Amino acid sequence: MKVWFITGASRGFGREWAVAALDRGDRVAATARDTATLAGLVDEYGDAVLPIGLDVTDRAADLAAVRQAAEHFGRLDVVVNNAGYGQFGMVEEITEEEARAQFETNVFGALWVTQAALPILREQGDGHIVQVSSIGGICAFPNIGLYNASKWALEAFSQSLAQEVADFGIAVTLVEPGAYGTDWAGSSARHARRLPAYDEFRTKAAEARAERIGTPGDPAATRAAILRVVDADEPPLRVFFGAGTLPLATADYESRLATWREWEAVSIAAHGG
Repeated sequence: MKVWFITGASRGFGREWAVAALDRGDRVAATARDTATLAGLVDEYGDAVLPIGLDVTDRAADLAAVRQAAEHFGRLDVVVNNAGYGQFGMVEEITEEEARAQFETNVFGALWVTQAALPILREQGDGHIVQVSSIGGICAFPNIGLYNASKWALEAFSQSLAQEVADFGIAVTLVEPGAYGTDWAGSSARHARRLPAYDEFRTKAAEARAERIGTPGDPAATRAAILRVVDADEPPLRVFFGAGTLPLATADYESRLATWREWEAVSIAAHGG
């Protein structure tokens, strides 16, 4: 039996993974801004669920919530930073408030929860931190530049973290989903005020996105996948969820390598000496 701490457990991947864990007899500390959204989990699974109201941008609240979960269940095994949202808008359209809010939730929220969990996991000598990133965490697409930036930041500090905590028996995994039938682009998304100058490009970008996405994945299908990841003897640092993600990443990285090689002579000359 594992004990999970999952942020953003009211819907999307957080909800699906809470159900996956609970269905097999695990225990889950489930957080959401409004605990009323967790009532269905409590009704179905009873004491196996600890509902916690949490705004992940509140660092003190994050520390208290993680501590509450560990004290309630006696330990923590899997910490899932799932809370987040998508900010839509061209880079020029994004306001300072929108940019800061995106990072407060997607980056700092995950950072605060991670920092809160680490002393507990270090003392135990084991544990697994799962960061919900995105294909947009290694590639970048138009009209979601600040969302991409937030996930790139999450990827960076999590890769560093994985090296820092390996000797303590703590694993770190970045889950990088492609397009899924969640409400990520729906009610949970935020949209910048549009500048007419980008209207023509916005249409082209939307067409390219629709072609790239194809048929969105089924969120429920990720239940078995996340259990395989957290149960692995050697969990991956990165893992894609969904079809079509690896080809996107391959094309992006091959393009980067080609450009670096093309300009390698300039790079070497810039070394001097």
